[in-house]
Amino acid sequence: MLKVLGRATSSNVQKVTWTLEELGVPYDREDIGGAFGGLDTPEYIAMNPNKVIPTVIDGDLVLWESNAIVRYLGAKHDNGGLWPSDPGQRALADRWMDWQLSVLLTPWIRVFFGVYRTPAQYQDADRNAAAIKELGETYAILDQHLEGRAFVAGDHLTMADIPVGMSLWRYYQLDITRPSMPNIERWYATLQERPAYRATVMSDFSSLKDTLIPGQGH
Repeated sequence: MLKVLGRATSSNVQKVTWTLEELGVPYDREDIGGAFGGLDTPEYIAMNPNKVIPTVIDGDLVLWESNAIVRYLGAKHDNGGLWPSDPGQRALADRWMDWQLSVLLTPWIRVFFGVYRTPAQYQDADRNAAAIKELGETYAILDQHLEGRAFVAGDHLTMADIPVGMSLWRYYQLDITRPSMPNIERWYATLQERPAYRATVMSDFSSLKDTLIPGQGH
């Protein structure tokens, strides 16, 4: 059976488990990383020299990098569905998966880490405000793209929806001011209706609150 190594509260692990649940692929998940530790063992480093999560073991294949894992699972189990078989459509999906990493992730981390994971006494209000503004402006790019589209890469769920869709649950749980984004809000409401999204992404992440003390690492 396919195995997922990584704690359930990891956003990157959630990309993988959401995908697996959508596909109906059986899997086992083991808590590793964060408070569970285990990333510095020789056994884990041999599988994932980056010492991060998730790592997926599928038979003899060992994979890391969450977006690459999502692509692999879609191609293996849902060619033409979650993984678009047409090269052009697949490129459009790939584009938004890469956008999540290259454009969205930095302000998203700054907000989530700065507002939620850092205790109030260590927070920089001006830095947080700037990050919140930048993140809202970044999401506005996606909101404009979603005008007239049911999902990120077309009329049905594809791998393009997974990384960016994963980010929304935490964004909308934070006590911050957000711009009006009707297209994202419509799409997000659709995602929340999916059992796989509810089971994996819409989970309690309160164990991460106030856990980042400056100078003590993550």
